[in-house]
Amino acid sequence: MTKKLIFIFLIVLSPFVSEGQKKTRTIGFYNVENLFDTIDGINDDAEFLPTSKKEWNSSKYNEKLKHIDQVFNQWNAPMIIGLCEIENRHVVQDIVNTYSILDPKQYGIVHYESPDARGIDVALIYDSSYLTLVSSGNLRFTIPGKDAPSSRDIVWGKFSIKKDTIIAMVNHWPSRSGGQAETEPGRIEAAKTAKRFIDSLLLINKNYKIVLMGDLNDHPSDIAPTMIAQHLNPMITKNSGEFGGTHSYKDEWDVLDHIMVSKGFIKKKKLKVIQSSGKIHSPKFLLEEYKGKIVPFRTYAGNKYLGGYSDHLPVSIEVSCP
Repeated sequence: MTKKLIFIFLIVLSPFVSEGQKKTRTIGFYNVENLFDTIDGINDDAEFLPTSKKEWNSSKYNEKLKHIDQVFNQWNAPMIIGLCEIENRHVVQDIVNTYSILDPKQYGIVHYESPDARGIDVALIYDSSYLTLVSSGNLRFTIPGKDAPSSRDIVWGKFSIKKDTIIAMVNHWPSRSGGQAETEPGRIEAAKTAKRFIDSLLLINKNYKIVLMGDLNDHPSDIAPTMIAQHLNPMITKNSGEFGGTHSYKDEWDVLDHIMVSKGFIKKKKLKVIQSSGKIHSPKFLLEEYKGKIVPFRTYAGNKYLGGYSDHLPVSIEVSCP
């Protein structure tokens, strides 16, 4: 084939390549680590105020928003984004308004205030030009041994796209602070709550497209995540990233941030998850070297401002769309 014919062939082919690329979209999750505004609210946000030891102010807040935007720009036209460690709906709206790639007006928000003691919530951002929000809600549970719930709700959104339906659930399960074994009952209770909701959906339609994402504060082999994995397929494993995890603790990397999908979401249809697409993102700007080890580049180390991103790495999957 002559060079001229090859050139013509590439010109003819290029529109089809571009169109194919447009039909793949990202569903992602990111623990943004303590995204608080600078306003003294009704929750226990004293740690993140201009008058605090951290001296949290508008300049640092805006820098963190730009960092989150930089992460999202690594993704392929995000369709749904799950977030945790956000203070309120206002900061999520600021994330949307800062988004530099697409028109902020096309992104909607699903958010509910949770009873978390520190005042942090979870939320969903979705492309409202592509998805229609049908309904949404929050699932609340009581941590065993405590008189009232003190953890984050599980927030869900039901979206329609042409003749298909996607149910997205974003989670931030109880912390491991105080010891893994001692705090595990709280995460098991969260898993039970999520599992009941998933079971109720699959009872209605076994082919429902469900995606559960979040910082589960447990590794894939722990009891609570395996309860969900009995019904949904885990997409994030140690092999999904360069360092074998999304979080580093005492020089050990492991997966705390998960995405799991239902079988109905990976069947051979137009709207489906690409099975090998689970990814832990680790561009250099999200990392730093600490005592000779590579770790996530945090915003703070105690009260010392580092100017980084988060103590967690973001995760995502790719969806083939009609």
